[in-house]
Amino acid sequence: MGSMVLPTLRTKRAVDTAIRDTLDKVLVLRFGRADDSACLHLDDVLLKASRDISRFGEISLVDIDSEEIQVYVKYFDITIFPSTVFFFNAHHMKMDSGTADHTKWIGSFQSKQDFIDVVEAIYRGAMKGKLIVTCPLPPEKITRFQLLFKDL
Repeated sequence: MGSMVLPTLRTKRAVDTAIRDTLDKVLVLRFGRADDSACLHLDDVLLKASRDISRFGEISLVDIDSEEIQVYVKYFDITIFPSTVFFFNAHHMKMDSGTADHTKWIGSFQSKQDFIDVVEAIYRGAMKGKLIVTCPLPPEKITRFQLLFKDL
């Protein structure tokens, strides 16, 4: 199953290459499973927005069931799917959305425009040299999860 248009990365090398070689654009990595309903909803939003953000962003799906990808799953502490991580010129971009976790977007976006607004905010911040940006979405559009941190 999965997306017919968005590339799916299944190896650490493929993810490393995408991070390293995506220049002057926001790299959007959606970590999840192709058969998960929440991931399919997000994939639909990403696919619909891909043309609109093509000047300043690229999107890839990351198959979290791949053994090689587990290093990224652990590094970004991805426990809820889908989770979306952003990069710009090989720098991990963070976003303050009023949640405890600034390293990734957890869950789906409510609309195509919400996703475009987030990627555009990250792009504009990155072009100004920022590594963390403020989420442009109103609080009611941000999915809330109760995060439990292990080993604290």
